[in-house]
Amino acid sequence: MDNLPPRCNVLGVGVHTLNMRTAVDVIAAALAKGDKGYVCVSPVHSIIEARRDDGFRNILNRSMLTTPDGMPLVWVGRAQGFKDMDRVYGPDLMLAVCRASVETGWTHFLYGGKDNGALEKLKANLETKFPGIRIVGAYCPPFRSLSQEEDRELVSKVADVRPDLFWVGVGCPKQEQFMAAHLSGLDTKVMLGVGAAFDIHAGLKREPPTWVKRIGMQWFHRFCQEPGRLWRRYLFTNSLFIVLILLQALGLKRFELPPASDRERKIRTGG
Repeated sequence: MDNLPPRCNVLGVGVHTLNMRTAVDVIAAALAKGDKGYVCVSPVHSIIEARRDDGFRNILNRSMLTTPDGMPLVWVGRAQGFKDMDRVYGPDLMLAVCRASVETGWTHFLYGGKDNGALEKLKANLETKFPGIRIVGAYCPPFRSLSQEEDRELVSKVADVRPDLFWVGVGCPKQEQFMAAHLSGLDTKVMLGVGAAFDIHAGLKREPPTWVKRIGMQWFHRFCQEPGRLWRRYLFTNSLFIVLILLQALGLKRFELPPASDRERKIRTGG
């Protein structure tokens, strides 16, 4: 694959310098070639989690794509010279890929959801919004890790339908860890961790207005919906991000990106 964009350095996480159009193009190219990989949509919360957990940071840095899910990441990338970089928000990416799949015939598998009812609602809403979309399977996992028997059941269900796209909506960092652990074992091509997209497209959560997204205040819209759950995350996570990114920008603290992995070198050179 020769169209993989470079990564900018956001506190030692390599975030791909793309926009929605180029993100869909990269996914389409991977599917056309039969490449396997996973896509992480990464807001500020993911970046700070990655600073606290080396293993999680490695997962983000080994992805097929790590997209700028929040405007602060876009602003960092643009400050590093990537002027065409724009936000690739999980729920919007899901819609864009689903829209493209109606023409291409890509098949989908849904993994996540608050419960089976919510997962069925998501499936029905996507089928209504995109007539002709091919959703070939769905699985609502428990909140705990899968047992060995449940894992085998999932592997078998996926093998029966061999979806092109495997959507994961179980929240950060659980969904990224799941994708990294299961990419080789599931008979699918591209896995995408899209977090709140499942709840939003199932109608369980409200989307903010477009202008709120553009000015980087979507976190406040989410906070107003779930203040009891999110206040600690936004108070400490956002504040820590601001401090660390200022230190990086001023050259007072260095956050190194790892060398390109063998797999990423292969993608970049078309080998």
